[in-house]
Amino acid sequence: MPSNAGTTRLVIVESPAKAKTISGYLGPGYVVEASFGHVRDLPRNAADVPAKYKGEPWARLGVDVDNGFHALYVVSPDRKQQISKLVKLAKEVDEIFLATDEDREGEAIAWHLVETLKPKVPVKRMVFHEITKPAIQAAVANPREIDRDLVDAQEARRILDRLYGYEVSPVLWKKVMPKLSAGRVQSVATRIVVERERQRMAFRTAEYWDILATLAVAKPGEGPRTFNATLVALNGDRIATGKDFEPTTGRVRAGAGVVHLDEGGARGLAARLADRPFTVTRVEEKPYRRRPYAPFITSTLQQEAARKLRFSSQQTMRTAQRLYENGYITYMRTDSVNLSETAIAAARRQIVELYGERSVPPEPRRYTGKVKNAQEAHEAIRPAGDNFRTPGEVAKELSAEEFKLYELIWRRTIASQMTDAVGSSVSVRIRAVSSAQEEADFGATGKTITDPGFLRAYVESSDDENAEAEDAERRLPTLVKDQPLTADELAAQGHHTQPPSRYTEASLVKALEELGIGRPSTYASIMQTIQDRGYVVKRGQAMIPSFLAFAVIGLMERHYPRLIDYDFTASMENELDEIAGGDHAAVDFLTSFYFGSTNGTGDQAIAHAGGLKKLVTENLSEIDARSVNSIPLFTDDEGREVVVRVGRYGPYLQRALPGAVSGPAPAPASGEGEGEEGGSQGDRAPIPEGLAPDELTPEKVHELFLGGGGERKLGDDPSTGEPIVLKSGRFGPYVASGERKSSLLRSQTPDSLTLEQALQLLRLPRLIGVAPDGVEVFANNGRYGPYVKRGDEFRSLDSEDKMFTVTLDEALALLAAPKTRQRRAAAPPLREMGNDPLTEKPLVIKDGRFGPYVTDGEFNASLRRGQTPEELTLEQASEMLAEKRAKGPAPKKKAAKKAAPAKKTTAAKKTTAAKKTTAAKKAPAKKAAPKKATSTPNE
Repeated sequence: MPSNAGTTRLVIVESPAKAKTISGYLGPGYVVEASFGHVRDLPRNAADVPAKYKGEPWARLGVDVDNGFHALYVVSPDRKQQISKLVKLAKEVDEIFLATDEDREGEAIAWHLVETLKPKVPVKRMVFHEITKPAIQAAVANPREIDRDLVDAQEARRILDRLYGYEVSPVLWKKVMPKLSAGRVQSVATRIVVERERQRMAFRTAEYWDILATLAVAKPGEGPRTFNATLVALNGDRIATGKDFEPTTGRVRAGAGVVHLDEGGARGLAARLADRPFTVTRVEEKPYRRRPYAPFITSTLQQEAARKLRFSSQQTMRTAQRLYENGYITYMRTDSVNLSETAIAAARRQIVELYGERSVPPEPRRYTGKVKNAQEAHEAIRPAGDNFRTPGEVAKELSAEEFKLYELIWRRTIASQMTDAVGSSVSVRIRAVSSAQEEADFGATGKTITDPGFLRAYVESSDDENAEAEDAERRLPTLVKDQPLTADELAAQGHHTQPPSRYTEASLVKALEELGIGRPSTYASIMQTIQDRGYVVKRGQAMIPSFLAFAVIGLMERHYPRLIDYDFTASMENELDEIAGGDHAAVDFLTSFYFGSTNGTGDQAIAHAGGLKKLVTENLSEIDARSVNSIPLFTDDEGREVVVRVGRYGPYLQRALPGAVSGPAPAPASGEGEGEEGGSQGDRAPIPEGLAPDELTPEKVHELFLGGGGERKLGDDPSTGEPIVLKSGRFGPYVASGERKSSLLRSQTPDSLTLEQALQLLRLPRLIGVAPDGVEVFANNGRYGPYVKRGDEFRSLDSEDKMFTVTLDEALALLAAPKTRQRRAAAPPLREMGNDPLTEKPLVIKDGRFGPYVTDGEFNASLRRGQTPEELTLEQASEMLAEKRAKGPAPKKKAAKKAAPAKKTTAAKKTTAAKKTTAAKKAPAKKAAPKKATSTPNE
């Protein structure tokens, strides 16, 4: 779209990729530049606070809570260079268009750009939901003003999260462990995962049986000759299934009125039904109809990508971002299921072309979202443009990851405008009377799809991997009432009840959405945050909470229950939506939450409690650190309480000594949780890394204490008579006897260690002999492996076994040989990423001593927890290095100064010093000033 003659316009977007695409649609007269996301934010730490504010009491928060919650914004250090460039460009153009994303975050970025650039030329806001030429030209032709209500809502959310994080996180530092964080949404998400794990830990399995009959018709007509039916009732009483058992006891629920068959009962009944006649007692046939699924919104896209493609939430959103910025799909952060009229028309045209006119319903389909406060003016996620490109048409232009996600979106969009899937379903009951005159009823169901409709294009997956696909058919023979059948086989089947499934990222996003917690722009970051904090780890797709998460959630449940209450958190989201709609004032909402004023909006329970500030300060003394860091498991057969302690070096098991009185000990003054130094209250055993909380069964705990890393007696030393004990310490398993200790070798495991091996270890260092010059020669094991030593000379051995077999001659030969140090060739990088958008330096990912890291040759940044070399994007890598660059090079360690020689003290000076010492002893000691927290909580 050509600019007015002689007019130059600056268009500012978030990312370089977006800038490149849009620039191609605008042509001459337009300068398109990226802001690289947010340009300003609240200070991250004390160093970010400008000098003139450092003395203010609210500076640590970055929010003046006593002055209308005025926010202190600072330009991010890694954005200063780009801001300078934008300032210069703003002075050279006639008009500025702010083309940031159409959601609250995008609106806030646009406002921050105006506040930072302070342009002297007209500024307009242009919005679009897809990056196509018609959409961009329409956005330029129809600009609007910045929506201050949206900006206020985003600012209120940012301040709310800062207040929550900065006030609650220090409580966790003092009572659980340093450097932890709490957050308005992340803490609730963690609670959901912890509660599910508690259910699994409390679960007790139950066994139940039924009978599977393979039945046959005498004269087959339409359909198969045989089909399967399951025993459902005996003498009129229903056969017990998994839903009839109490999950915490494994017993049949009271009043269930069911027959609980065990193995003997099921096999005996099957035998009594053998060769008995079977008769159809009931046939019910109903029409089957299934409507298509609504088009994707952010949460459903993440759920289906996880199920079908095994993508993480972050991976899905990164891939969708690339598809959006390059013009393949519409905006991917949305909670609306609406499709525009042009999109509906495009879908219907394509359905006719690909599947025929019969696959298009007479009237277009329109969907209503179920998400609370959904922004219905927006569109669902769909292929971009007025004519959708098929996956085959874009296959060569996309990466494998992008193609899979595009195809998923395309299929879902097309299917949403297709006809219903129709067919018929049938339910059959069959009865047989056993030789003992027992009436056994069997049931079978069938489904036939006569017209698959939308199922030709798309079938939704389920979180239950054993669930039947919706396009699956179960065909039964044509059956009528009183029809005789024969049993080809009667097989007794055993089943076990299953604990509730762990959450996956997909099901956790779904749970948050159903609770009204979080918004489309936050789901992926929530999933990543709870993993980065060490609260949740992924095993395959399953999300498993750590014991650290148990301690944190336990503390908050006991002392701040409202802060992780589901309804309360959802109500805050609703109030933020009302601020965005102009129905509430942000200051009133924040005042109520923080100070407890009941004049404005906000949760009344928090308000009456005096607000967040009072809540976290007054309750602090009531929190017992040892108690919150102790997770009870069970009481063993000897009456000893077994708990998990969360210590500073990780979780471990502790079992009370026989006869010891259990109970919390005084909290440690350091405030770092119970730790390894919390006093001896029984024997301990480490918890192996990767062991899930629900796997700490009594049997597993017994194994850990007695054979899998806990203390275990191996026997007695024949030379001293002292017991030899296998123990587990901070640095791994070791053997001890009297004052002697020795770590296990790398090739040894605690469960297979023998007494003979332990004796060998305890004899290290082994005296091999005496060299000709009278110096003793030893073999030993060290930090870098086995070695031989003579005085100050060391040489490595090529195997651990050599420590016990090397002879004096062999050792002397090794020691006589010159030291050799072979330089290893530098390993090739794990991945080459391309040039940094900020510095143009090539970025690569390398494997280092402490894991993979990204580098530009000058600065290095370790990959964060949960990030993989394959998934890290160029934008993320650039941002990580920019943060390192802003901090500057690490200061070099100064060599310790030697102490000056002590000066001689005269008798007079000695007398004066003695008087001062005496006075100091009599004077009361001054309390040390509390240290300022240096860790920064993440909201």
